[in-house]
Amino acid sequence: MHRPLLAAALLGALTATPAAAALKTGATAPDFTLQGFQAGKPLTFSLAEARKKGPVVLYFFPGADTPGCNIEAKMFADAIGQFQAQKATVIGVTAGKLDQLQKISADTDKCSGKFPVLADPGAQIARKYDAILAAKPDWSDRTSYVIGKDGKVVHAYTKMDPSEHVSETLTAVKTLKGGK
Repeated sequence: MHRPLLAAALLGALTATPAAAALKTGATAPDFTLQGFQAGKPLTFSLAEARKKGPVVLYFFPGADTPGCNIEAKMFADAIGQFQAQKATVIGVTAGKLDQLQKISADTDKCSGKFPVLADPGAQIARKYDAILAAKPDWSDRTSYVIGKDGKVVHAYTKMDPSEHVSETLTAVKTLKGGK
């Protein structure tokens, strides 16, 4: 491979890979309240209030209405019944492409209105969760957390490929006893 091509490939690989999630199992998940949408309707979401009902699956995604994020949203929407059977709340949070949230929240090829998607302007919450995209530090990366009723991180998973985030978080939720 020619040197310029090798350098470009290496740079692409480095900038496309997010850092590992900083919040490890047992860490306290920072509470937050954010604005967002569900089924195209505006809402205010409080993590502390959601935790009272059971575990919370908090997944960060880079940008609304992008190929990987659309796949991930559709996969969570398709599995929402399995999460609800475990008394788990699913929420998506992005610091990128905020103007697209209302549209994707209602789109049947994406969230289908089945769970809230929240806006994180300036990536303030993503920074607290160390879920920042290396190539675009004002955008969130693709990191999923399972947070117990007690506010502790039960599971963290970071990978730009969206295909395993649902299975990773659903498996973690199913291992909880009483939502803790």
